[in-house]
Amino acid sequence: MILFIKGRLQSFKYAFRGLFLLLKTEHSIMAQTFVFSLIIILGFTVGISNQDWINQIIAMGLVMAIEGMNTAVEKLADFVHKEHHPKIGFIKDISAGAVTFAALTFIIIFVITYLPYIINRT
Repeated sequence: MILFIKGRLQSFKYAFRGLFLLLKTEHSIMAQTFVFSLIIILGFTVGISNQDWINQIIAMGLVMAIEGMNTAVEKLADFVHKEHHPKIGFIKDISAGAVTFAALTFIIIFVITYLPYIINRT
């Protein structure tokens, strides 16, 4: 049991290290963190509902998680094949497409959440 707990703690150490590396080195993650911070402030400003918070946080987490996986795929692809290769490009494009799905999902949730507040203020 002690070994199990030590193993899980070690896993958390690696996970938080990865989180820190993403926030420190990846410009897309930095930009999304900034934008999402502004949207969180907007949420407090307009007073969105608890369900809207849940939807927004899940969507933000989805974007950040898929962006992290996209970064991992790109780094691995660059490590495996440093020069441009059509198959590597295809893999990277698919990975970026997954981020686009997540981002579009977030945008839809954002519009559904904030549009009523915009309409009611006019």
